[in-house]
Amino acid sequence: MTSEPRVVIITGGSRGLGAGLVQSYLDSGDRVATCSRSGTPQVETWQDDPDTSDRFLFVPADLSKSADAETFVKAVVDRWGQVDVLVNNAGVARDGVLGLTSDDDIDTVIDLNLKGTLYMSRLVSRRMLVRKRGSIVNISSIVGRSGYRGLAVYSATKAAQEGLTRALARELGSSGITVNAIAPGYLRTEMSHGLDEAQLQQIVRRTPAGRLGDPEDVARACQFLTDPRNNYMTGQVLVIDGGLTG
Repeated sequence: MTSEPRVVIITGGSRGLGAGLVQSYLDSGDRVATCSRSGTPQVETWQDDPDTSDRFLFVPADLSKSADAETFVKAVVDRWGQVDVLVNNAGVARDGVLGLTSDDDIDTVIDLNLKGTLYMSRLVSRRMLVRKRGSIVNISSIVGRSGYRGLAVYSATKAAQEGLTRALARELGSSGITVNAIAPGYLRTEMSHGLDEAQLQQIVRRTPAGRLGDPEDVARACQFLTDPRNNYMTGQVLVIDGGLTG
């Protein structure tokens, strides 16, 4: 925990991995803002808890729309005056082989996973440049590195996020802003959606760590990357997959 609470934006923090990231930063004493298209019981819990209500902000937003991203960031700055950390976590997948994928599904995945990340990074980096400090973390996936049958569009967007990470690190590094990415493996969240028990056990057997990942595993890496003392590591992708792709 730093001497002064940071202002942390985590996109897509209403459930799953995003909720785990929000909880981690709230536990660290930070001020945390998140968004999703609609609220969840977890969001209501943070809003109602006296220990977190004054340090938590939720804004309904569809980050595939530039105007929604701008409204979200403005709400954060209006409340807390700055942004110290941005974690681009919001994402969506559509299962199916590419030859049978509709235009709508392609647009949905690209618009949120890639364009949403670009919109948020553009808006927040402008403010970080003025203050000459900040941290951006893009939540990628091992699927963007190794590919996976039925997830061609999703894989493409996650690979693009890693390219963005490297390019943006070069653009912002001289201004004291770090940009890194985390590529999680199979987690006990939406990453395992659609897999039956036999498939999950097969993944566990192939994973040297002997288990699926938990949101806390990713949150610890994210905390490391956004620690103000981590001002030299930038343009990197941390793979958090229990050794699966090692």
